[in-house]
Amino acid sequence: MDRSRQSTDLIYGSIAKSIFWFSIPLLIGNLFQQLYNTVDAYVVGNFVSKQALAAVGASSPIINMLIGFFMGLATGAGVVIAQYYGANDHKKLHQAVHSSAALTLVMAIFLTIVGLFMTNPLLHMIGIPADVFPESSTYLRIYFGGITFALIYNMGAGILRAIGDSRRPLYFLVAACLTNIVLDLLFVRVFHMGVAGAAIATDISQALSALLVCMVLIKNGEVYALHIKKIRFHLPILKRIIAIGLPTALQQSIVSLSNVVVQSYVNAFGSDVVAGYSVTIRIDGFVNLPLQSFNMAITTFVGQNIGAKQYDRVKRGSKIALWMTFAVIAVMALFLFFFGRQVISIFNSDPAVIEAGWKMLFAFTTFYIVLPIVQIYNGVLRGAGKSSVPMYIMVFNFVILRQIYLAIITQFTNDVSFVFFGWPVTWITAAIMFIIYYHKVQWLPIEKASS
Repeated sequence: MDRSRQSTDLIYGSIAKSIFWFSIPLLIGNLFQQLYNTVDAYVVGNFVSKQALAAVGASSPIINMLIGFFMGLATGAGVVIAQYYGANDHKKLHQAVHSSAALTLVMAIFLTIVGLFMTNPLLHMIGIPADVFPESSTYLRIYFGGITFALIYNMGAGILRAIGDSRRPLYFLVAACLTNIVLDLLFVRVFHMGVAGAAIATDISQALSALLVCMVLIKNGEVYALHIKKIRFHLPILKRIIAIGLPTALQQSIVSLSNVVVQSYVNAFGSDVVAGYSVTIRIDGFVNLPLQSFNMAITTFVGQNIGAKQYDRVKRGSKIALWMTFAVIAVMALFLFFFGRQVISIFNSDPAVIEAGWKMLFAFTTFYIVLPIVQIYNGVLRGAGKSSVPMYIMVFNFVILRQIYLAIITQFTNDVSFVFFGWPVTWITAAIMFIIYYHKVQWLPIEKASS
């Protein structure tokens, strides 16, 4: 197969360099992806009100719950495409790309309908404070009105990353994010449109990124090119995408649903705590960017090398990615431990908001060091096609165990700090399970496995 000049060779050459250079555009891209909602939070938090800040923050778990399901399916598509690309199977690669496009269109219709009609019931379910509810509802309805653009971009970017191109998705995301920043300030600060302006800015920006990624896929002339008239489901390929992607989709949406329930515990402490929580969730999102980037990189790395039957390289790459991630997260955790309050104050200067946010950030920074184990082993197993294993581990720990912890701990204390420790407690238990599975269970193809 003729490798695209935009691609990074993950099958040959230095493992550390391959993972590092492939992950850098992913990291920068994830940074700009995170800036979408963060800019919304910053602008409304500084130029509207702390209730508006809480409204944008309270919307995130619901958005993540529905988007997460699609992203899981997109991950399955990416693994399948990466394996066919590594195996030089042109025909199945072509079918996988067009099946993925068809799946995106179906899911876009489904999630638009669900998002628009379920907004208020979901907000009622998690007990959004009365002074935050109207703006949360407005933000979510407008966001879901344009969710199709987000899905198209993410699937298109996933196709490009699967063949080793992590740069062009970055360029499109940077353009969209800069557009979002300009429009946020224009709609909110100049036109005084409040949270509605922030949501509209996000929709327009996502439409731009969707348009750019479609243009590349349609016009690139490569074997993975997208032909509009050929978009349809190829059932054997679709079954494989779903077999790999559905466990991840269920994991993403169920874990996000759990976070919606966790949000209901936080909401009980009032709008100051909700605002502090909203800020810290965004800071946490930035901390997770390098972890997510290495996770995505190792998933593609493993997928391509398994397709090429480079099994020794798979395990070496897993170790290298793990140590890279440990080094990065240690630096970030130390920085936030000492300067966390100052970072929170960027979003809102209210002392009550800062104090609530710091309680959550303190709980997180103390235990961030275990997250690389969860993220890297998760990515490795997904790249190997074992996506059901991360699903079971993460759903058990981040949903079942976390809800049990919260249900028990809130019976004995009214201190919100103990609610926030529900996250790191379950990070630790999940990390232990991933370590046991990775080292004790055969997850590579048995006939070719390397010890």
